[in-house]
Amino acid sequence: MDEIQLTPLARELGLRLVPAHVGVIMDGNGRWAQKRGMPRMMGHRAGVETLRDVIRFSSDVGIQVLSLYAFSTENWKRPADEVGGLMRLLVEFLYKEIDELDANGVRIRFMGDIDALPAPQHKAVEYGLEKTKDNTGLIVNIALNYGARAEIARAARELAAAAVRGELDAAAITEQSVTDALYTAGLPDVDLVIRTSGEMRLSNFMLYQCSYAEFYFPEVLWPDFSKEEYAKVLLQFQQRDRRYGGVK
Repeated sequence: MDEIQLTPLARELGLRLVPAHVGVIMDGNGRWAQKRGMPRMMGHRAGVETLRDVIRFSSDVGIQVLSLYAFSTENWKRPADEVGGLMRLLVEFLYKEIDELDANGVRIRFMGDIDALPAPQHKAVEYGLEKTKDNTGLIVNIALNYGARAEIARAARELAAAAVRGELDAAAITEQSVTDALYTAGLPDVDLVIRTSGEMRLSNFMLYQCSYAEFYFPEVLWPDFSKEEYAKVLLQFQQRDRRYGGVK
């Protein structure tokens, strides 16, 4: 661990107690831009700068998985120019950042209906997956064209099809069977969900995986979510008494 990369506040973290899996709903880019009289896309671009810092910091403190809500199935309803800008920004981010991520051992994963993406975005996604597939460091799991309800329905269809083929006894389906049919198969459940901008809802993000997650809703807008803010949330997480339905 290179302590120079850690903020003073982060050095207070009990690094053995950091969450294994952090989910982030990166909210507030548009409002950040509007407050400054800028186009909304400028907020999304500023959010990418924050994303770089959050990925690096997550790797530095030993988090195993960072799941990022980048584009939901509902986001297609936004104005066409904003959707197009977000799609272009995705391609730009992957091609521009992938070498540094790869050099730092980061492995990229995606969850969502990737096959339905436009061709340039699909190609960029495939490039990121292939480039980092053998890395063993932080897993950056990007939710893209993703909705949790659609994910659960997809898992149900896969299990039903396996039962019809005689590969699975429907009566023997367990919670683990469902877990293994989700996009996040092989990853630990989410320990901590952070949604910036003060909004207090999940917005169809990882509903199954967040069953026992801790939740934090900092007021700060995503482009202003600094490493210091991140460290504050992690310190608060370490003070939570996680009972998982039991009694202590």
